[in-house]
This record gives sequence, C-alpha cells and structure tokens, in this order.
Amino acid sequence: MNRIIFVLALVLVSHINALAQAPFYQDKTLRFVAGYGAGSVDDAWTRLIARYLGKYIPGNPNIIVQNMPGAGAMIAANYVYKVAKPDGLTLGGIRGGLYFDQLVGRKEVQFDWTKFTWLGSPTQVEQLIYIRANTPYKTIHDVRKAAVPPKCGATGTSSTGYYVGNLLEETLGAKFITLTGYKDGPEVELAVEREEVQCRGISIETLFGREPLISWFKNGFVRILVQTGKKRDPRLADVPTIWELMNEHKTPEVGKRLATIILAVGAFGRPYVSSPGLPPERAKIIQTAFKKTLNDPDFQAQAKERKLEIEPVTGEELETLAREVIAQPPEVIERMKRLLEK
Repeated sequence: MNRIIFVLALVLVSHINALAQAPFYQDKTLRFVAGYGAGSVDDAWTRLIARYLGKYIPGNPNIIVQNMPGAGAMIAANYVYKVAKPDGLTLGGIRGGLYFDQLVGRKEVQFDWTKFTWLGSPTQVEQLIYIRANTPYKTIHDVRKAAVPPKCGATGTSSTGYYVGNLLEETLGAKFITLTGYKDGPEVELAVEREEVQCRGISIETLFGREPLISWFKNGFVRILVQTGKKRDPRLADVPTIWELMNEHKTPEVGKRLATIILAVGAFGRPYVSSPGLPPERAKIIQTAFKKTLNDPDFQAQAKERKLEIEPVTGEELETLAREVIAQPPEVIERMKRLLEK
C-alpha cells in the first residue's frame, strides 16, 4: 500500500511540475485589436502577422484579429492602453500619428505614448496626397494659388490626410479642407468616387499595395501632388517632396523643424503595441516573436505577393522614438496645436 501511495505521489508531483513549467501562452488565445477596417493595408499586415506570430511564441497560442476602427485608431489605442489587461494576451495595431493628439492635449486621449509596450513595426511609411485628375488642381502650386481649396477625406486627426494637408498649409501655404469622421480608408475612397471629396492622404505603400488605388494611379484617375520622403520614390520620380518644396519656397527654419517632428510618424510605420505594465518576460517573448516573424522566409514571400514592403523597426527603437517625439518644447507644441486644430 505504501508503495502505491508513493507512486501516486510521484505522479502527482510530476504533473504539478509539468503544469508549472508549461509556457504561459499554451492553450491561450492572443487577440490583435486592429484600429482600422478590414480591407486596408494596415489590416492586411495585421492578418499576415497573426498567421505567423504564434509559431514563434512558446506554447503556440491561438491568435485572432478583432477590428476596432474609428477616430484614426484612437479607439483601439485607448482600449489597449486602458481597458485590456496587462497580461500579454491583447496586442494593438494602431496609427503612428497618434502621438500628435497627446502632444496637443486632445481630451479623447486616454494613453501615454511613452508607456505602451512597444512590439515593433513591419515597415516604415512615407506619405503622399493624391487628387482626382478631373479637378483643376494639377500640381501643388495650383493648390497654393487656389481661391477654393480642394476637399480631402480622412478618418481622424492622426491620419495622413489630416496632418499632411495641414502641414502643407503651415509650411507652403497650400490649403486643403479636410473632412474627418470616415470609418476607414475604403470609406474615404468611396467618398472620392462619389466626388464628395477630391483628395486623400495615404502612404506610398497603400498606393501601390491595393485596389482601387493601383488601378486609379495606373489609369490616371488620380494624380499625386506631393510626397513626404527626403528622396523621391523611384515610382513617383516626377512628384516633388515636401522638403524640395520648402527649399524652393524658402520656408522658415521653424517650419522645417515642425515638419521634422510631424513627419517622424513615418519612422513609426505601422506600429504594434501591448498594454503598459506588461511583465518584462512576456514583453520580451512577444518582441522576439515579432522579429522572428518578420524574418520568416515564408512570411516574407507572402508579404511580397501582397505588395507589402518590409522595412522593420524593433520595439526597442519605437520605444526610444516615442520618448523623443513626446519631449517637445512649448513653442513647438503651440505650432502643432495651430496646425492640427485647423
């Protein structure tokens, strides 16, 4: 009898030890909260990453994607920061420009940009503004001289169409009227088709990454007015950069400094975060899995097939950049307020 009890005790202890050693993510479901609608380039990135990330997380959790669009990903960012438990089971796909809203003190912001757990970005993003070709605005110079500004559509104040348009007015005197409140990018494109608006700010990757934009550009339905990179994208060799235009029009140095802060959003790319206060070991697990996912040959092949351009930024790099962009002097913040609250 004693021998039987001893064996049973050994089995029980072994089972308890096995449970203690099981990875945290084993038999768990990890959720991506995506701050944009289905069908966008951001959503394509999130769903592709979700397919591969679990492969590199000990315990191989199930991963699901939940779209939570609205206010330029503000709703999703607030949710991940304030509502989701800091247990490493909720990740967020948000917009790089959300730090603008914190800097200017928007009441809707419920996060501290510097305190997210930064996981990384699969790419860096340069922006552009396109406009319907049947409008009288053939170049950015036409916009500068226009008595009636063109109307652009945007999802929120952190979206490209909003801040790039306002930056062009602040630095070059090229005024755009931006209508916000659209649910997602495809809804803005429907508004462009209906001629409710004439233009939109998007990433270069989006222009060449999905329909109807690929066809719109190829068929001449839209033209590109300006791009934000320091160098012209080879595919847009005839489109001036904002930096060229600022030099041409002798934009004051303070305007150029403002552009530097605003356009730092490109380095954030398409950022992924988790809640603040995540246990360091779990943050490290997700950050490492994120890096390995982006280096996975099959993942890279799938990204190429979908015309998604990999130019990764690590979580550590995003964390450093987050601190840098938030640490601005009062005079720069005042300029940003004027720019973003037009």
